[in-house]
Amino acid sequence: MTPGDGDKDVRPGDRLRVWVPDGRLESVKAVKSQGARQTPVPGRVSADGLTWTPDEKRLALAAKYTIDAVAVDGSGRRSARHTTFTTHVPEKRFIGYVAPDDRSTVGTGMIVSLEFNRAIRNRAAVERAVRVRSVPAVEIRPHWFGASRLDFRPEHYWKPGTKVSVELRLRDVEAAPGVYGLQHRTFTFTVGRSQMSVVDASRHTMKVHRDGELLATVPITAGAEKTPTYNGKMVITEMLEVTRMNSRTVGFGGEYDIPDVPHAVRLTDSGTFLHGNYWADTDVFGEENVSHGCIGLRDDKGGNPEAPGGWFFDRSLVGDVVEVINSKDKSVAPDNGLGGWNMSWQEWKAGSAVK
Repeated sequence: MTPGDGDKDVRPGDRLRVWVPDGRLESVKAVKSQGARQTPVPGRVSADGLTWTPDEKRLALAAKYTIDAVAVDGSGRRSARHTTFTTHVPEKRFIGYVAPDDRSTVGTGMIVSLEFNRAIRNRAAVERAVRVRSVPAVEIRPHWFGASRLDFRPEHYWKPGTKVSVELRLRDVEAAPGVYGLQHRTFTFTVGRSQMSVVDASRHTMKVHRDGELLATVPITAGAEKTPTYNGKMVITEMLEVTRMNSRTVGFGGEYDIPDVPHAVRLTDSGTFLHGNYWADTDVFGEENVSHGCIGLRDDKGGNPEAPGGWFFDRSLVGDVVEVINSKDKSVAPDNGLGGWNMSWQEWKAGSAVK
């Protein structure tokens, strides 16, 4: 048997093999122990009965292997062999943080996004180890943004009722020299109803469509002339009943510090929110753009569920799409939040590492 009994720090590329010079192998049982979990190692005996090899060509990391084999010689005499060995425990591991949350219900514009805690150099290997599937089935393709983010989306928005699974088979995948994956688990989410909102910055309105029907036209205030709101499609990634907004965190110096912004819906990583606003004059909503780039809806201090800010918040899901048009700013970058819907399907598919 190789590796030998008692061997330690066996590398994943080393070969696991059981053989006899003559006679035949009657049975081979191999078990892999990782953490508190034991799993059988499937394998097969060659046609001549002389050799057993595992189906998986590479050994698992940080694992203990136990092999029990029985061989029979030409006279029918049996001999048994028992051996154990342990594999290499890597010093560096990587994991992926998945959005959306497991078992959540999301809007039809949700993009599956993985953020890795280490830079990925072998992107193709990591990409192959992530499987995103849906029922009903649609083509779902990956796109890399930099060295540590991998997103997945279909060509068009998900259909309501779609069920999506995200399977991470990253355990022992080498993402960079000496850096190996740790996860082997599956996340799932369900796509809820369709809600699409279009903010017209020049008309100071937001039209909210639910399942293709106009639900409401809401007066808004968008970014002022010197601090306009991004154009383009943005996906809700976070919903906060109340939050603090400090201008220093988004590069505006000390212009504002509001400790209790109500009904805040995040649209970009850089700090674009659609939120309730109780401090502006009520006559700006629907008439004037006065914000620092966010989209403001009239609301009350402490949050009022009957005000436009509360009304929209209570009817929104993470994964809903908010599209801004007719603003004087550029389009939002595809990697600023979940902005991937601003790329064509061909551009999106070109971001795969697997050619």
